Amino acid sequence: MREHSRVHPHARPRSHPRGRSRERARALARRIDAATPPGRDRALDALRALAILGVVLGHWLVTALVADSGSLRVESPLGHRPELTPVSWVFQTLAVFFLVGGHVAARGHAAARARGVSHGRWIATRLGRLFRPVVPLLAVWAAATAVMFGCGVPWETVWTLGRLVLSPLWFLLVLAALTAATPLAARVHPLWPLAVVLHVDLIRFGLGGPDGPDWLGLLGWLNLPAGWLVPYTLGVLLARRGAPPPGVAWTLLLGGATATGLLVAFAGYPGSMVGVPGAPVSNLSPPTLAAVTFGLAQCGAAVLLLGPLRRALRRPLAWAVVALLNLRAMTVFLWHQTAMIAVTAGALFAAGLVGRPPLTGLHTVPDTYAWVLARFAWLPLFTGALIVCCAVFHAYERAPRGAPRSTSRSASRSAPRSAPQGTPRNSRDIGTPRTAAAPHARPDTRTEARHA
Repeated sequence: MREHSRVHPHARPRSHPRGRSRERARALARRIDAATPPGRDRALDALRALAILGVVLGHWLVTALVADSGSLRVESPLGHRPELTPVSWVFQTLAVFFLVGGHVAARGHAAARARGVSHGRWIATRLGRLFRPVVPLLAVWAAATAVMFGCGVPWETVWTLGRLVLSPLWFLLVLAALTAATPLAARVHPLWPLAVVLHVDLIRFGLGGPDGPDWLGLLGWLNLPAGWLVPYTLGVLLARRGAPPPGVAWTLLLGGATATGLLVAFAGYPGSMVGVPGAPVSNLSPPTLAAVTFGLAQCGAAVLLLGPLRRALRRPLAWAVVALLNLRAMTVFLWHQTAMIAVTAGALFAAGLVGRPPLTGLHTVPDTYAWVLARFAWLPLFTGALIVCCAVFHAYERAPRGAPRSTSRSASRSAPRSAPQGTPRNSRDIGTPRTAAAPHARPDTRTEARHA
């Protein structure tokens, strides 16, 4: 007699673990999509995410910590292989950061004024959230420095590692200064700071360049605020007047690219858009006219990408990836150098224990294509270390409980709906803001969104 198995009427069919993971990912993406205000410009978040990835990958690919006689020094494959210079054109994305920063700050300041928030309170809130994630970085590296000195690590190595870790902070200082000056920047046309950079370069390079008197080198640092004010004011204009016609964006892209090519080919500017150890002139320290014209080309390309990015980010899964990266943007930016250092130092220590020589792609001179290929093989370990850093320190991106906020439900209800919904609420201005448009969103997503 054949036996018939009984199936419980409420039993669910078993699914494959991979299928369950995909379904959970899709469910999370749908919750993030539902918790995002309709007026939020997702393309700006995508541009920020692309800029972050450019900075991280750029640093990981062109920075080599070379083990030499018991100490570490920094070298770059760009110094040994000039044919790799175009790599810097892809991964030097700072102008996009300042373009998005100016756009978001202008909208945020306008929304704050509409709610009756004072300029001082708005600035204090934004700068507090901007610099809060820096505190654990400084604390960790202060302790690490003490440990290294206690273990007899050479001063040159400590100095090298400290410069790598703290070098991204200049960006935050410049961004903070420009953010504080947002009302003034709204009155400045981008041509004004561009003219300042032009005249500073004419003076410092026309009177001797790197071999000239010391005061010329000091004069060049006027380009630090002026050079990055150009894309910042472009972002402010974008917020005030909307996206320009495609012809204007193409003019920025092609005009900036042409000007950069001419400056490199005929005016003696270096071709690399990032600093190269040992080079007499850097396009970034301080910014040169070539770096600014290159940034104009990037801004033109970014404006042209706004439409395609908006269409692509209508898909919940694509938007979820961008939103989650933006929620951790500051942590990724601040800790990516630490992740690379941790893998490099750990591998050097392990190689010494087993009696192996320095490892290609980590500790050797970056003068061969074998080094480049080996560095790509190390990128997954760098990424894993960065994920660990994000898991540990991401909480410092959030405002502490009980801290005053620049936005509130009552203020959002009293302000015009279009401004707050499209205006990011964090100094980082990233992620998926909380909105009443998604009453059925789960608490975990809304908690994350609250800090965006």
